[in-house]
Amino acid sequence: MERTRLRLTVAALALALAACSSGNGNSAPSKAEKNLNDWSQIPAVAQRVGPSVVTIETPTSLGSGVVFSADGVVATNAHVVGADKAVKVYFADGKVVDGTVLATDPATDVAAVKASRTELPVAKFDESLPTLGDLAIAIGSPLGLTSSVTSGVISGLGRTIPGSAPDTPSLVDLIQTDAAISPGNSGGALVDGEGKVIGLSKAYIPPSEGAVSIGFAIPSHTVVDVMNQLVQKGTVSHPYLGVTTAPITPDLQQQLGLQQSSGALVQEVAPGSPAATAGIKPSDVIVAVDGKPIHIPEDLIAILRNHKPGDTVQVAFVRDNAQQTVAVTLTERPK
Repeated sequence: MERTRLRLTVAALALALAACSSGNGNSAPSKAEKNLNDWSQIPAVAQRVGPSVVTIETPTSLGSGVVFSADGVVATNAHVVGADKAVKVYFADGKVVDGTVLATDPATDVAAVKASRTELPVAKFDESLPTLGDLAIAIGSPLGLTSSVTSGVISGLGRTIPGSAPDTPSLVDLIQTDAAISPGNSGGALVDGEGKVIGLSKAYIPPSEGAVSIGFAIPSHTVVDVMNQLVQKGTVSHPYLGVTTAPITPDLQQQLGLQQSSGALVQEVAPGSPAATAGIKPSDVIVAVDGKPIHIPEDLIAILRNHKPGDTVQVAFVRDNAQQTVAVTLTERPK
């Protein structure tokens, strides 16, 4: 089935509501009953988490952020701060202070900002993934409207945007939500019914593309891992396979005589890279890693995202219409 590339407008915010069912009043609350209770707690959660969500202003953009540590470190999106090093940080209590961009990681679209203020209310990050239909609460600054709250449902997990790999490799392994979102929400908090941050708002598909409330957030387990590395060492360690890939189009399939219509077509293999050492060559089609299927290049990025340098993975690829598997030991991505 042909995949259409989705043009994304960067910015996002989200909230989710789960399905409901009745239960025995004498038994423990069911998941659905808990979600109903969570829904009723939205005002309290918004008031509790709101002080931990900030607005970040640069000379060219406006976004949101979430307090990561009491000493002034704020988590936001890398695309919010761009190449700027100095920003303004607006707090929910009305105070405005200078902020310095400590470091960014474009690969995951996460940035660490140090605000000139301490003793801040720290947001609690939940590194476990939510469940489809779970309640979530999105707080941020859409179009500069600070402390805005929206609601919806967790619509999907592990989402990957087809066609994004060449330009925006961070659009993989995302949480999908149906909250109404707008530019300026980027970097804001996606919160669950207990007031824990489950992700940083990142992007949405605009109505002009025929979409209705389709937004995305970076999962907290990625945010926490990246933020800790950015704060501690100013850079992030990423696994490196050493290939440049492309989706298999009907034209490429015919030109190369490929039988399969999905996978990540290897265009280039970096000399001396893990892929080269393992014998992977241009025109090979990577179809799986550790048994997990690869349908498009973004799938490969998403799977590797969950590994570290030094890990050995089993890479299955097709060459001359015959599949083979090789062990590849990933290394640190060159800076």
